[in-house]
Amino acid sequence: MPATLEHVNVTVPDPDATAARLCDLFGWHVRWRGASIHGGTSVHVGTDDSYVAVYSGPGPQTPPDDTYRQIGGLNHIGVVVDDLSAAEARVEEAGLTPHSHADYEPGRRFYFRDGDGVEYEVVSYA
Repeated sequence: MPATLEHVNVTVPDPDATAARLCDLFGWHVRWRGASIHGGTSVHVGTDDSYVAVYSGPGPQTPPDDTYRQIGGLNHIGVVVDDLSAAEARVEEAGLTPHSHADYEPGRRFYFRDGDGVEYEVVSYA
């Protein structure tokens, strides 16, 4: 059996607010919340099979200048949805701006940056 991706972990200023936004946008749920490494707090938000760990450590958090040029930088998180138009409407209703729309084999996609500066690719293969 091949390995599967369980989670990604990203630093955000307010894990509870980010988790709530991701629940609203993608229909996810909070799987766990608690103390984590380096005296921080994490919220695990996603499905029963995989999740995004949104983490905040003690002290100020600083964003990188350009994740696409930073070795080890998180470029984006890809999320698969059944209804791309409905997902885009939820993103816009949240006050976020979809961009870089594309139709490609085998699906369609768009991107958006959330209030934390994390970029998401939303794709549909339907």
